[in-house]
Parts: sequence; C-alpha cells; structure tokens
Amino acid sequence: MPKELKLPAIEVKQSQGKTLYTFAVDGKLVPQFATISRVRRKDDGVLSGYQRPEVLSHIDEIRTYLESNSPMVPNALVVAFDSRVKFLPDSKAVTSDYSRAGVLTIPFEAEMADDRKPGFIVDGQQRLAAIRDANIERFPICMTAFITDDVGQQTEQFILVNSTKPLPKGLIYELLPGTTARLPSLLDRRRLPAQLLERMNLEEGSPLQKMIQTATNPHGLIKDNSILRMLENSLNDGVLYRFNSGDEATADIEQMLNALYAYWAAVSEVFKAAWGLPPKKSRLMHGAGIISMGLIMDAISDRYRERKHPTAAQFATDLVGLKEFCRWTAGFWDFGPGQQRKWNEVQNTSKDIELLTNYLMIQYKSKVWSAPSPASRTHAEDLSGPRKKSRGIKR
Repeated sequence: MPKELKLPAIEVKQSQGKTLYTFAVDGKLVPQFATISRVRRKDDGVLSGYQRPEVLSHIDEIRTYLESNSPMVPNALVVAFDSRVKFLPDSKAVTSDYSRAGVLTIPFEAEMADDRKPGFIVDGQQRLAAIRDANIERFPICMTAFITDDVGQQTEQFILVNSTKPLPKGLIYELLPGTTARLPSLLDRRRLPAQLLERMNLEEGSPLQKMIQTATNPHGLIKDNSILRMLENSLNDGVLYRFNSGDEATADIEQMLNALYAYWAAVSEVFKAAWGLPPKKSRLMHGAGIISMGLIMDAISDRYRERKHPTAAQFATDLVGLKEFCRWTAGFWDFGPGQQRKWNEVQNTSKDIELLTNYLMIQYKSKVWSAPSPASRTHAEDLSGPRKKSRGIKR
C-alpha cells in the first residue's frame, strides 16, 4: 500500500512561477522517496540523469564525522520533486508576502524502484550517502525542494548549483544541450557549441561519431574541450558564424552541421593514415591538431565564400595541397630556422597551437589559396553532397 510522509514545511515564492519548499527530515528516510540520478546515455543515445558518480573517499570522511559526538551539517540538501508531492498551507499560521507555513505530503512505498520515486537529489549526493552508511540511528537534515515534472529544469538547477564547485566541466558541457534557462555567461556561450558537439558525437553519418570523449563516452579519442574550442572559434569568426544569428533559437544548426560534416569527412579521407588513432599516435587527433585544423576549415571556407560552405570535395581538394607539409604521425615539423619539432612534440598549449596554426596557414595561403580555384567535382567526388535528411540521432 502507498504511504505518505507528512512534514512541516515553509513555502517560499522567490520569483514568478518559482517556488521553493524548505523542511527537515531524517536523512535515513530520504532514500525511500528520493533517488540519485547519475548521468548516462540510454541505448537510443538520449542523455538521462544529471548527477556525478559518488566520491567514496569524500563519503567516508563525512560518515566518520557523522559518527562523532556532536556532528552538525548546516547545509541544506536540494531535491527536485515531481507533481505527486503536494503542499497544503496552514490557514492559521503566520504568513508574509513571500512565505507561508504548511504541510508537505510525500508519497512513498516500501522497496519503491528508483524510477518511481517522486524525488531526485540535485545537490547533496555525498552527504546523503554518508548519512545512509553511517552507524547512527537517525540524523535530521535540512532540505530545500522545488516541484516540477520538467527534467530540463531539474538539470538547469543542478548546473547552477554545481557550476562553482570542483565538478568535471565535461559533465556540465554534456548537460548543456538539454537546458533552456539563462545560465552564467560562460556556460551560456557554450550551450550552442555543446549542442553541435552532441550531434557530431551521436548522429549517424557524422565523421566524428562516438569519437569525442565525454562523460558518457569516456573511450572517445578526441577531448570534448578541443572540439568545443574548435567550434567556438568558427562560431565567433569562421564558417559557422555565417549561420549564427546570435540567438540559439534562430541559429541554423543544420547548415552548421552540413559544413562540419563535409569538412571533417574530407579531413578523414585526405589524412586517412592519421585518422582514428589515439592522440599519442597522431597529432591530428590531438587538441593542437583539432583546433588548428578547425581554423584551416574557416580559411578554406573563406576561399569559397561565394558558397554557403564548400562541399566535401572542395574541402578535400584544398587539404590535399597541405598534405606534404603535415607530420601528424612521424617525422619533424619544419616551423622555420631553429624551430624544427618532432611530430609528437607539439603540445596542446596556446603557444604550440598558435605555432602550428600559423605554419599550416602560411602553407595554405602560399601553396593553395594562390592557385586557381578548382572545379567542385574532383577525385573526392564520393565525399561531396549534403547530409541526408534521414540521418539523425536514433530515438
């Protein structure tokens, strides 16, 4: 039989449509009605959950403290409830313009499956785990809750709560595409690049499918931050800027992906021997290679500026002209007098990225840009053409 946990609570109206509930509860009871939603991708590629894995050493430290003589945990846990949780105001209690007292009713069942629990822990995962494991009879804690059936709103609150803590940035960036609320400026700027990265990593037909290392794809070859920097450069002043209105709602993401897929398909074909290798074996898959080659993408697109973006065949034709100067997997880069570097001595630093980019750009401008513009149909014909509309993330 379903049970109900009734707790005295205070309702606080913070802003239009945003209401919080603050209450105290025995921490040992919380796992009966709230679960920790760890971030993962389902079989269909859809992102599920938003929590980080438990940090066992941190939990042990908190548990040891809780088992001491007079522990105190003043920080409130944050939980998101679905609409099954109800608040009944007390008509006799003292109220203010923004708060009132009442009773919060939380439904629960013995041995309730996690996916049926009405609550999701947004902040306080380690504290809750420590209370659960501690050798104590009970431990009352403060909780702050909001009620919503929108997983996107839960995710947004998780990002806002954790963005100033030592949380893996890759996890936050992977969560960004599922949010719509206004976030801190740095995160807000990365939302569009994160959307593009997600599509590039998951979409069938993408030359980078499952090759980007993220929280849910830890075995990817290319670091997510390298891809994000490449995308940000182009969105600011490159081929992607042409389709970027400055407003996510009207940005032409499909055209951006058409250009990206055409270019990286050409890169994978022209530099086939260096493509798909771990960064330690190929500087093309390294941060320096990805970022510098992203800037070459923008330079080639500028050469074909009469088009929305070059075809894969046109990208490939121009890249062939650079092939003899690249030392992705062996040999020495010849950056000039006294500037010879072994192929794997180029590092993912601003100085080395600038050095590699300038070298590739000089070679491109002198050997390729100055040559007559090639016909759009070339030996790379099989790479050309827009992405098929049917391609997309499997749902």
